[in-house]
Amino acid sequence: MTTHHCPALLITATGSGQGKTTVTAALARYHRNQGRRVRVFKAGPDFLDPMIHQQASGHPVHTLDMWMTGEEDARQRLYEAAGESDLILVEGVMGLFDGRPSSADIAARFGIPVMPAISGAAMAQTFGALAHGLSTFRSDVPFAGVLANRISGERHYGMLMECLPEHLIAFGYLPKSADAALPSRHLGLVQAEEIADLDARLEAAAAQLVWKPEGLPPPVAFEPGRAAPVPRSLEGRRIAIARDQAFAFIYPANLELLERMGASLRFFSPVAGQGLPEADAVYLPGGYPELHMEALAANVGLKRDLAAHVQAGRPLLAECGGMLYLLDRLEDKEGQGAEMAGLLTGTARMQGRLASLGPQEVTLPEGVLRGHTFHHSAMESPLTPLARSRCPNGRATSEPVYRVGGMTATYVHVYFPSNPEAVGRLFGGWG
Repeated sequence: MTTHHCPALLITATGSGQGKTTVTAALARYHRNQGRRVRVFKAGPDFLDPMIHQQASGHPVHTLDMWMTGEEDARQRLYEAAGESDLILVEGVMGLFDGRPSSADIAARFGIPVMPAISGAAMAQTFGALAHGLSTFRSDVPFAGVLANRISGERHYGMLMECLPEHLIAFGYLPKSADAALPSRHLGLVQAEEIADLDARLEAAAAQLVWKPEGLPPPVAFEPGRAAPVPRSLEGRRIAIARDQAFAFIYPANLELLERMGASLRFFSPVAGQGLPEADAVYLPGGYPELHMEALAANVGLKRDLAAHVQAGRPLLAECGGMLYLLDRLEDKEGQGAEMAGLLTGTARMQGRLASLGPQEVTLPEGVLRGHTFHHSAMESPLTPLARSRCPNGRATSEPVYRVGGMTATYVHVYFPSNPEAVGRLFGGWG
């Protein structure tokens, strides 16, 4: 069995909101600027952080999740990256041990050394206690060292390192800086393409990063995954995919799978007023339709195209924001709204707080698919759901799945490689 070796680090923290994304992006751009080929992965379901990391590293960013993507899918993607990279970085999710599965589970399963980016703001020697606790909490988690984040400079860094356990590497630090900060909104970070000066922010973060080691960490051995053959059940099928500021929540793995199954992908922008390309199936992914309601409402031609597509009985999959666009009406928190496509009876309104979050499994006539849900809107529809999703963690969160003819709509963001056969039937199950 061939094994690929490549230096790798899993960047984590004590919790969410501690600057993991900024640190990971700074590391990716720093090492890329050194002439190294860097591949970045994101632990747990996420669309926004990977956009930043793709810009920082210059390469697509895939998701690693022991439940949603599956161990073998994750193993194979790491193996392929290790065969063509000088450094692999994995940004964790929440805190190191949070969630089931957690970032620690990923590190333990694939032997990736952990490097917490611990905020040193308003802190001195207690930094060492945090590092000690994280590094000794689970003996099966490989630990490399720590990086200090949000600190004031070299003198502050020295104070933080005074009580660092001897077995941990002091990787360096990233100062607190407005020049490198990444803006956010209600679902997380602002989309990469919406940050006009993103490249300047990434360069600033890379320039301010103080990387103490000479070179890279020791290489990690990555073995190939046992992936089942991908069926060519979409050979020759044309799939139209909405992709713009309103519909951008797309896993790169989803697009790769569709192409490997033989599909021809045709992208279009509803926000820019474009109509539907000639297609045998349509994919409306999630995003921020609530920020572009006027433009979406004004695109009458696309509404007409989609209506004709649905009336012809052809497949259409709409996820979260894509589903909101299919409704009769979408409103913001104040009740101001616009008329949407009118293909799915119902309305939705944005909420002031998170409405649903978590992994989800959906059982459809085509098969069982895994994904996740994450939204701030509440939807009302008189339609009877075809099915309801199930949360594997035992939470009460459950999302309806609606079907009208060949149209399937749900809040769940589906990870297509979780069941390629079902995806083939979903997009190609028409005469």
